[in-house]
Amino acid sequence: MRFVSFMAVVVCAGAASSAVQPACAESLARFGAPSQAASSARPEQIDPRAWFVKGQAALQSGDLDAAEKAFRKVLSVDARSAASYANLGVIAMRRKEWEQALELLQKAEHLDPKMAGIRLNIGLVEYRRANYAGAIAPLASVVSVQPENVQARYLLGLCQVFTKNYADAVATLQPLWEQRSSDLMYLYVLGMAAHNAEHSAANDALDERALKQLIEVGGDSPELHFILGKAYLNRQEDDQAIAELNRAAAGNASLPYVHFTLGVTHMRLGDNDALAEGEFRKDIAIEPDLADNYEQLGILYTRMQKPEDAEKAFAEALRRDPKMAAAHFGLAQLYFNQAKFALALQEADAALAEAPDSQNAHYLRGRILTRLGRQEDAKAELAATQKLMNQNLGKARADLDEKAIPNPELTHDPN
Repeated sequence: MRFVSFMAVVVCAGAASSAVQPACAESLARFGAPSQAASSARPEQIDPRAWFVKGQAALQSGDLDAAEKAFRKVLSVDARSAASYANLGVIAMRRKEWEQALELLQKAEHLDPKMAGIRLNIGLVEYRRANYAGAIAPLASVVSVQPENVQARYLLGLCQVFTKNYADAVATLQPLWEQRSSDLMYLYVLGMAAHNAEHSAANDALDERALKQLIEVGGDSPELHFILGKAYLNRQEDDQAIAELNRAAAGNASLPYVHFTLGVTHMRLGDNDALAEGEFRKDIAIEPDLADNYEQLGILYTRMQKPEDAEKAFAEALRRDPKMAAAHFGLAQLYFNQAKFALALQEADAALAEAPDSQNAHYLRGRILTRLGRQEDAKAELAATQKLMNQNLGKARADLDEKAIPNPELTHDPN
């Protein structure tokens, strides 16, 4: 995934780094160089222009510690250097410190809303935080100004799919056909959007076109069989899903996500818990940091009445992704069943902080509050549950339960 680095300060041709020509000085001022007053505050200690250039060079070479030190030196002289905040945000992104990155990038945007690339990086961070709804506005603003920006458009389309804005996703993704029609994952997402959008001749034709191209490009590759397996799984055609996923695994036993998806499919069928567990363990050997594996193991162990194993699995999921709502919900259920109501409430609250519209989590929280003797709070929670049920009546939805189909292959490191 490409991050936009804020390398706005350039040394003019023929100029030494310590002597900035007027055009470069204008660029420095535009992108957060200190004011004249700030520059003269402590000239014997800090030359902010020189430190900014050092920070750029260190960031370009991948020396994140040196780059951070340099940009913070600039900020110690001029706290309004937008480009310094932006580049510190890029450093946090490279370290995968998403919360800190968002804070720094938003600070930069506040200081300089017109800074090139800032909205794309904010969208990228929101995407990596799994805040897909929050990523839509910054990514859409990039696409509106730069409709040819493939990265922003593809990420925007993914976010629209994840938030079930399928018609918008079709409109966003379809213009990428020329550039990405040889990309299996793009074709899969486009077909998913067209299939789930409002029924029309145009959407049906696009769904068929994407599927035909998918098969043509994929040939007999393990990747194609994996995507076909996922497509069957999303359409609840489980037998066909298992057949395609097994073909994918036979072609490449180390293919990411294939064993995970086989585990999910066997869990949904309920045909062989031991087989499902084995598939998750195989995927953990390939992708030890994928939180989804541990979350699904927690659900499986809960169903197998192995509460200790389930608790450990959910804890492992949260160690890798503290914001995983389903893992918090799974722990809340476990603690409720064990009459550990204070712990259950804590986990239910954590689940609702990440998934506020989950009627399952609201319902469980209401039951917990009842057992804690908080009757009025429980009534309010159950009323919220009923309201959500009424709103969602007749609608397809993915709630915090075993029916949800995880799609980690779409949310981890898209091109």
